[in-house]
Amino acid sequence: MAVATGSDVESGSWGRLIDHVGLGVLSARFHRDLLEEVINDTGCREKRSRRLPAHVMIRYVIAMGLFFDESYEEVMRRLVGSLKKMGSWSDDWQVPTASAIAQARKRLGPAPLRELFNRAAVPVAGPGTKGAWLARRRLMAIDGSSFDVADTPGNEEYFGRVGSGPKASAFPKLQITALVECGSHACVGAVLGSCRTGERTLAADLVAAVEPDMLVLADSGFYSWDLFNLFAGTGADLAWRVGASVSLGSVRWLADGSYLALIYRPGLSADRRRRLAQAAKTGGEVPADVARLVRVVEYTVPDRNPGGDLITVITTIGDPADVPALDLAAAYHDRWEEESVLDEIKTDLRGRGEVLRSKTPELTEQQVWGLLLAHYAIRALICDAADEAGYDPDRLSFIRGLRVVRRQVTDQAAISP
Repeated sequence: MAVATGSDVESGSWGRLIDHVGLGVLSARFHRDLLEEVINDTGCREKRSRRLPAHVMIRYVIAMGLFFDESYEEVMRRLVGSLKKMGSWSDDWQVPTASAIAQARKRLGPAPLRELFNRAAVPVAGPGTKGAWLARRRLMAIDGSSFDVADTPGNEEYFGRVGSGPKASAFPKLQITALVECGSHACVGAVLGSCRTGERTLAADLVAAVEPDMLVLADSGFYSWDLFNLFAGTGADLAWRVGASVSLGSVRWLADGSYLALIYRPGLSADRRRRLAQAAKTGGEVPADVARLVRVVEYTVPDRNPGGDLITVITTIGDPADVPALDLAAAYHDRWEEESVLDEIKTDLRGRGEVLRSKTPELTEQQVWGLLLAHYAIRALICDAADEAGYDPDRLSFIRGLRVVRRQVTDQAAISP
């Protein structure tokens, strides 16, 4: 069987991708009816006719994510050319001033962008998407990162800095915790907050994006008794790494080399944990408010951990016949690749080392929601193209996809100011 090379993959798939684009990156995924619903539900509809109505400004903020380095006026010039073709811009075209755009962004606020993301950013991998599924479960991962934001008094007070005194970070930092679809690299859930708020605390608000058919992966930094049980309560399955400090009460070994064990509510004495484990071994009842039975998969990855560090993953999938230990370990190993998703937003869309330029917390959050929506739209298009061509979405470059989208939008907007 012939194996396609990277160039074959891209030449076969990007041709299909271009057919989808137009301003499609902003319109096909975020159609006008959806924008109108969001505008109505968030109460941001303008009370009088304006040159920069709410639906245009929502698309504008997403376009800011596509053209991060451009001036406000240049982003609008690129956007309006496409909106004219769609019939969404009826005035004689004239680039609004930066001041007018800034005022329109303030009127809009962050709520419509956040609501649009919550409604539109859904899993995009289909049944045949390669790398997206494990035993009928959609592979998902939780990840977190931070963004440098403009050094203004308002941003510093709201978002805070990492460290203090002479060791404080140069810029205030916005913290983001996200739920990512592994197969498509699409971010389908996100929570924004201060860098003083831990990733684990923010992650609790991601449960609204979790569905019962998912297998949610998370690193050890996210584990806590409360958070694990909160996510398990959604009906989804979990496979979370835990650190050496997490007490595991061994119950019995399983045929595939994994074993059943108890995890415990914090604060239990060693004697109480020992008695609970003994009760589980003999088939006794274990109170759900103090302990939970999980399956444990332990392994090492020499090329990732040359020192042979033991990786311990606990999962709600108790039956090895359903998902063998080796398959769970491979799925968790793939989670490390998903750390690149937020890096695509921070490096490829925003630009390496760039600072979000919005001066207030409201506009900073609005800008991040725009970046998330722009990334989602590109990733959804890449997944569509990969599925149509029969390739794994991982084999299509995000940077090339971004360039295709930028070029198509620029071509459509090529009119004189």
